Amino acid sequence: MSIPTPRGEREKLISSLTPELRRLLKIRAFECGMDIQDATEHAINAWYTAENPPEVDTDGAKTWGTFLPAGEPDRFKAACTERGVTYVQGLAQALTMWLDSHPSPSAPLTAQPVTRVIVANQKGGVGKTFIASGVAQALAEAGHRVLLVDYDPQGHLTAELGFEDVMYEDDVETLLMHMDGTAKGDIHDLLVALDQSRFGDRLHLLPASDDAFMRDVTLSNVSFSEAALERALEPLEADYDVIIIDGPPSLGTNMDTALYYVRRRDGELGYRSGVLTPVWANKASHRAFRLLKAQMDDLCKKGRVQVDYLGLVINAYDSRRGRLVKENKDQWEKSSSPAVLAVIGDLKEGREAADGEIPLLEYAPDSEHAQAMRDLAKELAV
Repeated sequence: MSIPTPRGEREKLISSLTPELRRLLKIRAFECGMDIQDATEHAINAWYTAENPPEVDTDGAKTWGTFLPAGEPDRFKAACTERGVTYVQGLAQALTMWLDSHPSPSAPLTAQPVTRVIVANQKGGVGKTFIASGVAQALAEAGHRVLLVDYDPQGHLTAELGFEDVMYEDDVETLLMHMDGTAKGDIHDLLVALDQSRFGDRLHLLPASDDAFMRDVTLSNVSFSEAALERALEPLEADYDVIIIDGPPSLGTNMDTALYYVRRRDGELGYRSGVLTPVWANKASHRAFRLLKAQMDDLCKKGRVQVDYLGLVINAYDSRRGRLVKENKDQWEKSSSPAVLAVIGDLKEGREAADGEIPLLEYAPDSEHAQAMRDLAKELAV
């Protein structure tokens, strides 16, 4: 659940931003060691005293929201009215001025843990594996060290990348054994590398195993089971810039351990790690999202932790499927938290790559599907 950090009472400002400005804000805030809401607050405060700020192109702006100190959303809206600009234009002016006055430093000012993302939705078939794999490939192609964790007991990610045989090897320790404390060896020994040259030995997979279906039952007997995945993956974290988890198509203890793993850690900036949810433009996806959010809210409340929602991805969208499909898409895009980061069409390359057990960016590097994965990877701003 995305909630404001505890710095006094805060209220939500809902406006709109272009995807490019939203992405630049997130990257620059991280580089400057700031939360996005703090950067926005500073930007708006500077805008109040600016004379004749330049007009900013806001074509394509999407709904976006952030938290400001109590009373500030109303103050900002009043200032926009007084200046004769829309809330969207006023916010764009403030953030553009802030970006211009805060150039990118040579290195981030605040050391941060490895970025951790779970691609999660307990509804099957919405494209979790496709999104997790594609984003990981795009990040590795861009130079990041990436670990993909196949956390789905069905093992679709492992199979689609050509490693299905690994799931059934005898006398090999598994991720579950490292989670329940029965493993004796090094978890590094479980990893396999994608050897395509475009990934530069920067993309590794922790495959699924055939005991993963027993995870809920096994973890019920493990002390502080919510932290079981974190304990297992901790020895790997220093080797990677990003860890992406292909989540299970179910709720329960298995999901709780993954959600707990991507929580905001002490000293970690907001919206670096968290949950990315693929959805379809239909009512069933709206219902599934509410169930997942309810589980996240319950974990945050009972565990006294914060889990950030990084965004939604509308997958396999085809406007030709009728009015209701478009209406459901529009309803998703009205969400400010989490925001829709991408709309990906119902294209063939992803299915063909999966059937051929070839990574998408290797199979069709110039396709619209591949470019969508690169654009989505940029949204994570790692």
